[in-house]
Amino acid sequence: MSVAALQLTSDELEARLRQIGANRYHNLHRFHHRLHGGQCTYEEVQAWALNRYYYQAMIPIKDATILTRMPNPEDRRQWRKRIEDHDGREESDGGIERWLKLTGSLGFPRDYVTSAQGILPGTRFAVEAYTEFCRSRSLLQAIASSLTELFSPAIINERVAGMLAHYDFVSKETLAYFSQRAVQAKRDSDFALDYVKKYAATRAEQNSVIAALEFKCSVLWAQLDALWSAYVDGAIPPGAWVPGEKTTHGQAA
Repeated sequence: MSVAALQLTSDELEARLRQIGANRYHNLHRFHHRLHGGQCTYEEVQAWALNRYYYQAMIPIKDATILTRMPNPEDRRQWRKRIEDHDGREESDGGIERWLKLTGSLGFPRDYVTSAQGILPGTRFAVEAYTEFCRSRSLLQAIASSLTELFSPAIINERVAGMLAHYDFVSKETLAYFSQRAVQAKRDSDFALDYVKKYAATRAEQNSVIAALEFKCSVLWAQLDALWSAYVDGAIPPGAWVPGEKTTHGQAA
């Protein structure tokens, strides 16, 4: 059998990528079900928002590393929108700012959140591994790793509906980060999917695309594993935020 015969068609590659989402996306994680099913305590929701901030804050840094490697101006124009979505065009705009409104509504001082002082080691390691992956792997792999956005609109709808139904300490205003993400994620995943289908020209490249998406799913899964261990099972590691402690940048009292 020739190498060409072993290659996946574009439709077969897309089907393989979508199957990864069906099998590995973090909507299957037990913490996801706990959060959206109304079973989390207030402190567990606080911990989720605090730790998730670090992931949100690193997304435009990750995207900037990818942008610098894109030789095509039109690709750069499309990718640049991701950075603007999170950083905003003005100081009071953007996804990161909206996430800080959520953590603020949950009682965290802004400077404590942005310092990343209280996040879990598992959160830090997972997010920084993802950023390094996008810096050091091929451009094709880096773009492919973003394809978890194929699956995010569904989880966003579950998250918002579930949290509004079960927690009286959140509102549409405090969950405003998610109001635009479904549309943005669809735009971004359309671009990334078209890109990998176009440029994954060999079976080896197709396999690298598949592996990149599997890795990204593991990054998201690992963050929820860390949350469960620390705040559901109660094994909070040294240096991480402890519920009930007053938080200020530089100290916990």
